[in-house]
Amino acid sequence: MTSEAHPVDGTHALRGPRLPDFPWDSLAEQTATARAHPDGLVNLSVGTPVDPVPEPLRAALASVSEIPGYPATHGTPELRAAAVDALLRRHGVTVDPSAVLPTIGSKELVAWLPTLLGVRPGDVVAIPELAYPTYEVGAKLVGAEVVRLAPGETPPAGTALVWLNSPSNPTGRVLDAADLAASVRAAREAGAVVASDECYLELGWEAEPVSVLHPSVTADPTGVLAVHSLSKSSNLAGYRAGFVTGDPDLVARLLELRKHAGMIMPRPVQQAMTAALADDEHVGVQRDLYASRRAVLRPVLEAAGFTIEHSHGGLYLWATRGADAWDTVGWLAQRGILVAPGTFYGPAGQRHVRIALTATDERIQAAADRLS
Repeated sequence: MTSEAHPVDGTHALRGPRLPDFPWDSLAEQTATARAHPDGLVNLSVGTPVDPVPEPLRAALASVSEIPGYPATHGTPELRAAAVDALLRRHGVTVDPSAVLPTIGSKELVAWLPTLLGVRPGDVVAIPELAYPTYEVGAKLVGAEVVRLAPGETPPAGTALVWLNSPSNPTGRVLDAADLAASVRAAREAGAVVASDECYLELGWEAEPVSVLHPSVTADPTGVLAVHSLSKSSNLAGYRAGFVTGDPDLVARLLELRKHAGMIMPRPVQQAMTAALADDEHVGVQRDLYASRRAVLRPVLEAAGFTIEHSHGGLYLWATRGADAWDTVGWLAQRGILVAPGTFYGPAGQRHVRIALTATDERIQAAADRLS
């Protein structure tokens, strides 16, 4: 016997949060236009690494491939020690090894952090005015209200979580220590947790990025989390390798919840990540590649009538011709170059496009030739 309240087709059980459409699905027409170019597509839209995974990291991945047991959610002690050492060596940040928690890339943590922190419907999640779309998605998964903060704007009452991002995706804006410290103070006054997305911290060009956990920002990590990714710095996007660190109590809470939920980084990836964190040479090589591609692309964009704003760090050029973002996307697509409209990142991006540096040297030069 069935109940009308619970139909047998399962439609009642499938109700869930209403999320925005996946942004890149809306680029199908422009993708087709760009792909039809006689010299082929130059895809500067998503930001997917194109350079090979460094050989020592691949060797580390394979070195533990015979281990059959379940991996530890907290990661191996060696992985956590490597993260601690890398943060100190590269960024002048000191954290406790127990406060390092590997994540399956950074995107899954960004999406599920409000859930894991217990953010409730009616709470506010504050995100940058122009922001990585998954910050908003994570808030909507728990039914929270999303507020976009312009630079220097403080979070409203009822804010449970504040996202920071420097260098910014999409704008490349770099927040200095004073900016970050002011944001941390404002979040604390609102009673909010601070989560700083530091995925592009290795990529400072015209400004030196600083971690939210640096002593020049705060001497006390209470209520502060820093999210790191090896996707760009080590070309490990396909491995899904990231970690979160900061407030030991918050990290311990996240660890317990992730144990229950089975959010565990595979053991071979843990080994590759350990190798990546222990080696700075490959990070420098990759940084130089992005710097050289940026040096090729930026001047030809400016000569073609674009203004590049911010873009002092990170993996993107934030560009405008003064036209509607989608018109600019179409103009570039006719030249076989695919980019992302600024509206993917918030209403304030309606006259900008985000141009990624993630293409091979040959494809970057092809884009430069077409723009010239």
